[in-house]
Amino acid sequence: MMSNSFVNVHAGEERDDEAKRFFVLGDRIERRLRIRGNWLNLFDVTVPSGSRTPRHAHASPEVFRILEGRLTIWRLSDNGPEEIEAGPGDIVAIPPFMVHGYSNRGTVPAIFSAVVDRDMAEFIEAEGVTEPPKASPSAETIARMTAAANAYGITILAA
Repeated sequence: MMSNSFVNVHAGEERDDEAKRFFVLGDRIERRLRIRGNWLNLFDVTVPSGSRTPRHAHASPEVFRILEGRLTIWRLSDNGPEEIEAGPGDIVAIPPFMVHGYSNRGTVPAIFSAVVDRDMAEFIEAEGVTEPPKASPSAETIARMTAAANAYGITILAA
């Protein structure tokens, strides 16, 4: 039987919530763990009802573990398009360069943990904003995020 792990925040590391909470196209993304000098980062992502991320691809592999709510994950595998309805406890792996996206079709927020590499974490932290959006992303915001994503090796295919 596995025991629960505990990560202690070390002195000198960021502790205030504002320094590690970001909003990207309506999703709230909270950094939970960064192993410095390594590729491993862990974020909790809250996807409001009706929200989605555009289909995109990047070199970073990702692992999603659904914590609350339901998330529809679309990905383009070698066998063609797949749509996965994931709920609490489900784990979905996204290999490098696989086209994918997700949406919350439910009536309550969906929350999942995401393991991502350094490039993806740097994109989130550099391009995310610290205040929640007051409305759906505008065409200008989507265009800005698409251009910024390209600088981090992320290709947005459909916004």
